[in-house]
This record gives sequence, C-alpha cells and structure tokens, in this order.
Amino acid sequence: MKDFDLQGRTALVTGSTRGIGAALAQALEEAGARVWRHGHAVEAPVQPQTILQDLLEPAAVNLLFEKLTGPVPDLLVCNAGSFFDKPFLEMDPATFEKTLRLNVEQAYFMVQAFARRLSAESRPGAVVIISSTNGFQAEEGSTAYDLSKGALVMMVRTLAMALAPHRIRVNGIAPGLIRTPLTKTWTEQKPELVRHYEKKILLGRLGETQDLGGSCVFLCSEAARYITGQTLVVDGGLTVGQIGSFSS
Repeated sequence: MKDFDLQGRTALVTGSTRGIGAALAQALEEAGARVWRHGHAVEAPVQPQTILQDLLEPAAVNLLFEKLTGPVPDLLVCNAGSFFDKPFLEMDPATFEKTLRLNVEQAYFMVQAFARRLSAESRPGAVVIISSTNGFQAEEGSTAYDLSKGALVMMVRTLAMALAPHRIRVNGIAPGLIRTPLTKTWTEQKPELVRHYEKKILLGRLGETQDLGGSCVFLCSEAARYITGQTLVVDGGLTVGQIGSFSS
C-alpha cells in the first residue's frame, strides 16, 4: 500500500542508537525515509547520520538541530528518556527534576524546535512521542517515571491541538514490557517475574523492540493522515485485563 511508503521523507529519532529507538529508526529507514539517529554524547556513532548530544545539557535541543544538515526533517520521533527512580520516601528534588527534564521537558521543546522549522517553510509533518503503559498504570517504585510518562500522554493531546493549524500531526506510542537494555537486568535476574508477566500479557510473551516499528511507520505515514492526538498502546494485551491468566 503506497500510503505506508516514506520515500522522500526525512526523520529524526531521538534516543535511537540502541533499544526501542534503534528499532524505530530502522523501521522508518526500511519504509524509505532518510533517518537521523541521535544518541547520548558518551556513545560512539554506530550508524551514518548519527548525532551525539546529551539532552540534559543547557540548550541541548537547539544544539542538536544545529548539527542537522540537508532538508529539515518532516518526521520527528521523540524516544529519548530513562529511569532514575528511587523509593518515594527517598526521592530528592535533583533526581525528580532530572527525570522530568529528560523524559518530558526535552520532548516538549524538541517538538517546538521541529515545528518552528517546518512551519517557517509551510510544510506539513508528523510527530510520534514514545511514552509507556506507565502513563496509564502506576508501577511500584516508579513514581517520578510514571508521572513523566503520564505527562507525555497528555503532551500528545495538547500539542496535537496546538499544531493542527500548522498541518503537523502529533501522536504517541505507549509500549508495554519490551526487552531492551533498560529492562535486561531484571528480566535476567528475576525469571519468576518474567513468568508472572507472561501470564498477564494476553499474547504470552514480553515484547521485542521490532514489535514497535510498524506502529511508528503507520503513524508517520499518509496511512494515518486523519489521525492526531492519539496514543497507540502496543503491549501485547498487558493492560487489557485486571488480573491475567490463572492457567499454568
């Protein structure tokens, strides 16, 4: 179907040198888009057109966009983010602020910088913001992270409203439990917890990063031209039921 073809489009995917972001960048590339990848400043580039920029640095968003060459991207995937939580009674302002700055503030101003450049050229575009099922359901020991992901769900809605007059669509993807470098430690150390979640997930397994690529391509493509302000949950059915399966 030609509406899924991204030939002639240019995408910027933040946090895309590994994990979910790398899979999203690859999927967009396979659909025909020219893709700019982004990673943390301490990482080595692993692909052509990779920009290294620590998004916690002052003026990081503008610095990142200044490193782009060629056409202004008309597709933006805000995937960069991380987990810094500690127990709620031990949470300190610095850790809380770091979570909100990386997971929420940089995404907000990344979309702003993207939209300013596109609207200056009177060009349409699409944004995909990666949140999490943690934006809908709380998780133990994850207060700051949960708050940040809930903020991203609302960001999709409010920025869709703000940017509709500029012909820029804004949608989101909320992944469930996905095998990534961020989840590797607990999935390897707590097999009993993995088995618990495999019973809770309707499709019977944790997700792989490749499971998210198709939804990202769809939301960026003309196939989704009449969709904006929506967050697509990609979780294998994790959040559908309250309890999960009792079968062995």
